[in-house]
Amino acid sequence: MQFLKILFWFLLAFVAALFTYGNWTSIQINMWSGLIADVNLPLLLLVTFLIGFLPTYLYLGTVRWRLRQRLATCERMLADNRALVAAPAVPAVPAVPAMPAMPIATDPVVDVAPEGRLI
Repeated sequence: MQFLKILFWFLLAFVAALFTYGNWTSIQINMWSGLIADVNLPLLLLVTFLIGFLPTYLYLGTVRWRLRQRLATCERMLADNRALVAAPAVPAVPAVPAMPAMPIATDPVVDVAPEGRLI
């Protein structure tokens, strides 16, 4: 694949060189206050191409940068959420210590009234 990219760029450079060689003429550009600028046609075409290309390239570069930033933020949030879900549940510690259990009597206690009757 790298070979095809290199071949494409060499072909593009060759076509640009042929165009430059075939169109190497001076063009007069009438500017303000009667000024006339003599500019070669390939240079003029390069400048007009860059005037149209650079703002679009810079705009798309900033859009890609902002999307990368948003994606990185979302990935961090997702990793944090996965860490929270994967963390083991911590048992709740009681705020007040438990009272010691009272000993349980094994035989029932019977209260007897002073007259000898059962209550």
